[in-house]
Amino acid sequence: MGVIGTLITVIIVGLIAGFIARAVVPGRQSMGIGATILLGIVGSFVGGFLGYLIFHADAQDGFLQPSGIIGSIIGAIIALLIYTAVSGRRRA
Repeated sequence: MGVIGTLITVIIVGLIAGFIARAVVPGRQSMGIGATILLGIVGSFVGGFLGYLIFHADAQDGFLQPSGIIGSIIGAIIALLIYTAVSGRRRA
């Protein structure tokens, strides 16, 4: 798979993970599709970091690495909860 295929895969996985995270986390998040994709991509790296810390898998890739779809969803949920907590404090 070339660079274009990798980018398309990252965008699709990011969209899926971000969409599922937004569906799972209660409350209304005012995010567009671009922010949802970015949320999923950030969640993928958060999931990869957590996977490295817990399982020490793929140690040659370092601690900042993309994860699979399940790790991406878990990471996106964590990232969304942090974003909601931080943005909620700013508005109050």
